[in-house]
Parts: sequence; structure tokens; C-alpha cells
Amino acid sequence: MKIEIKTTNDILIITLEGSIDSQTAAEVQKTVLEASSDHKNVILELSKVGFVSSAGLRVLLMLYRQIKAKNGKVILVGVSEEISEVMSMTGFINFFEMVDTVDNALSAY
Repeated sequence: MKIEIKTTNDILIITLEGSIDSQTAAEVQKTVLEASSDHKNVILELSKVGFVSSAGLRVLLMLYRQIKAKNGKVILVGVSEEISEVMSMTGFINFFEMVDTVDNALSAY
């Protein structure tokens, strides 16, 4: 799992590459939640994520709850059709705004 973190206009942009599964979820959770602790708005770039397990969905939910508690917003970018379907079936899709590019996500704030 590769994780890249940067900030633009006080918006945290986290780019993930790889699978978010039982092997990587703990690392992703620790890194993402720590990085977002001082931010209200987060963009999660997932275009290079091919698979999200239930452990990965739990990480997304934890991020959502952390940001929602600050009245912030999490926008997901580049979600694959397969991941979108899983999120739709589990109801997770209702927690997030989804766009196709980071630029579109930045302009949504």
C-alpha cells in the first residue's frame, strides 16, 4: 500500500494506491486518521485502489465519522465501478460525495 498525503487550501488530499484489505487496513487507518485529525475537509483519491474489503470499508467509515464530528466533508475521487457497487450494496455510498478528479473535489469545497 502506498499512501501520499498533501494539503491544498487547507484541504487534506490523501492518495492511496493498492488494495485496502485485512493486510493493509491497519496501516491505512493509522496513517489516514492521524493525518486527518487536524483537518475538517478531506479528499481521498482512490483511482489506484483496486479492491476494498470489509476492513477497508471500516476505515472509510472511521474517517467519515471523524470528519463529520467536525462538521467537515470527505470526498472520494476515482472510485472504481466495483468498489462503488460494494459501497452501494452496503449503504456506505450515502456517506460520501464521489467525483472523478481531484480538481472537481477541490471545487466542491
